[in-house]
Amino acid sequence: MLYGVFPGGVSFDPEKDIPALDGKVIFVTGGNIGLGKQTILQLSKHNPKRIYLAARSKEKALAALQDLKAAVPEAPIEFVQCDLADLSSVQATAREITSKEDRLDLLILNAGVMSLPAGTTANGYEIQFGTNHMGHALLTKLLIPTLLETAKDSGADVRVVSLSSIGHVSTSWNGIEFGQLKGEMKWYPSLVRYAQSKLANILFIRELARRYPSITAVAVHPGVVDTELWRTMFSGWMGLGGLLNSGKRIFYTSVEGGAKNQLWAATAKSGEGKGEVKSGEYYTPVGAPGNGSWQSQDMSLAGKLWEWTEKELGEYEL
Repeated sequence: MLYGVFPGGVSFDPEKDIPALDGKVIFVTGGNIGLGKQTILQLSKHNPKRIYLAARSKEKALAALQDLKAAVPEAPIEFVQCDLADLSSVQATAREITSKEDRLDLLILNAGVMSLPAGTTANGYEIQFGTNHMGHALLTKLLIPTLLETAKDSGADVRVVSLSSIGHVSTSWNGIEFGQLKGEMKWYPSLVRYAQSKLANILFIRELARRYPSITAVAVHPGVVDTELWRTMFSGWMGLGGLLNSGKRIFYTSVEGGAKNQLWAATAKSGEGKGEVKSGEYYTPVGAPGNGSWQSQDMSLAGKLWEWTEKELGEYEL
């Protein structure tokens, strides 16, 4: 795979390197397909207490559950419906989880949309920003009390892992166009709107880590993975869809390979050393720090995004 290979990474084999997850409660958005499904598959092999598979489509989620149970018959996986493009749905999801669980050890913000036509979410936000950032921000906001309570336990290792993208470098000069987020932003190319949402994922994680030091919060880039998101994006781009599809071994990494970075971030030892997961960092595959844009390291912008987001989400409570 040519694109998305970065220096400074570490070796990671999910089968061998994921430690025992005894007693841990895990929540994964977009768990019915691609990287989310692969992440759940690997985590389920290491004896967690429970994994919640969140997805918009119940039909697709149940089909994924059938596949996962066939691979790991004793996997303690439950489906929970969640439409990240509808904040009321996100609120209902958080209420369901907190009514069932008094702990949450690992929150993986994996779901996302990419290269969509201009449009808005149910709440009027630009469709990619509203789904990729606002939906996940609300979910995190409502689950933070449970995460913090879990972090009080002796030996707890509470984490939030957000799936971003190296594509964040393609955002506008301002990074986040705050004045235009409520609307289609149709004059901006779809890739720029996507990049803005992925930059927001990194900035949100950096500020989350700063505000809540008892939680290890990191953002990751999976590489250019052979998933529906990338195939859809490139299918009509300058006639390259067919070329990229025929040469996928060169241009894409597999779903199994693409899930490694988020699995590493979710389970490797946390700390400041080489190969350890440092809270507030953005990692390219696998476990390579320091490859974000200058905008992704702007803590002033991170704080501004957090405050703007908090104001927008103020009415949503458990």
